[in-house]
Amino acid sequence: MKNILVTGGAGFIGSNFINHILKERDDYFIINLDKLTYAGNLENLAESEARKNYRFVKGDICNPELVNYLFEKYKIKHVINFAAESHVDRSILGSSIFYQTNVIGTNVLLETARRNEVEKFLQVSTDEVYGSLGAEGLFTEATPLSPNSPYSSSKAGADMMALAFYHTYGMPVVLTRCSNNYGPFQFPEKLIPLMILNSLNDKKLPVYGDGMNVRDWIYVIDHNRAIDLVFEKGRTGEVYNIGASNEMPNIKIIQLILQHLKKSDSLIEYVKDRLGHDRRYAIDSSKIQTELGWKPQYTFEEAIQFTIKWYLKNEQWWKRIISGDYLKYYEQQYLAR
Repeated sequence: MKNILVTGGAGFIGSNFINHILKERDDYFIINLDKLTYAGNLENLAESEARKNYRFVKGDICNPELVNYLFEKYKIKHVINFAAESHVDRSILGSSIFYQTNVIGTNVLLETARRNEVEKFLQVSTDEVYGSLGAEGLFTEATPLSPNSPYSSSKAGADMMALAFYHTYGMPVVLTRCSNNYGPFQFPEKLIPLMILNSLNDKKLPVYGDGMNVRDWIYVIDHNRAIDLVFEKGRTGEVYNIGASNEMPNIKIIQLILQHLKKSDSLIEYVKDRLGHDRRYAIDSSKIQTELGWKPQYTFEEAIQFTIKWYLKNEQWWKRIISGDYLKYYEQQYLAR
């Protein structure tokens, strides 16, 4: 039995990972540490709560006393760090919490993990640390980091720190950098759930600029399968890019959602572009495919249908999520990544 500290496990990707992995593995004991900020939701983990090999702890990764207590209590030897402030627009409005959580919090985890001689520390990161691509080319693991937002710069700082702990202390650190995720339980400030819910409610769909900003989209379950493989078999000190080779401009994503829901394109409303908006991301995931045998199982066409159906079937979940006044503010002024 591996005692694994999973941080940020009540968020979108982390909760999907825990639900997925506990179905697949009975040799993992998951201790989920999450602060339960606005994007953390224990409802996401309803199917895992009753499992004997799962524990939830509410707390902040920036709290060294708590983190150390959990390492000692559960004899933690493995860490998967999902915990992060992750919304670009929020980082533009206020950057301090992004550096606090994403940099200082990661440092607390790394220092505690080093003292406790962990056997694997997996830092979950993003392709946004690479900056923006032109019309051609792909991000590889050797692409220089060139972050353009407070969010991506905070993640780049955490990445460099994690690799420094590997090079300086010989800590068994491994990094993943993934493209844009979508799927169940995604907080509705992000592009796909926001467009689904606005379409369902016949509300305007705000589109930044000309709508031609390109992202490489991956279904969250494919991402989680990749994380599990890297956790089990990834070489320490290495970075693994994760992507589904599914580049698509934002406007096309929105048009597909409208088609699936049989809604009119007249709901689309072009708005002023976001500050420092990266034009294009695209991942070369050949390394993880060649070394670890991973490849995406889901096409975008089938997974976007799964995602839309999930939101249709889980109306009570998203109605509770969007009942706060803040979402109206974000819908009016900002769009998700």
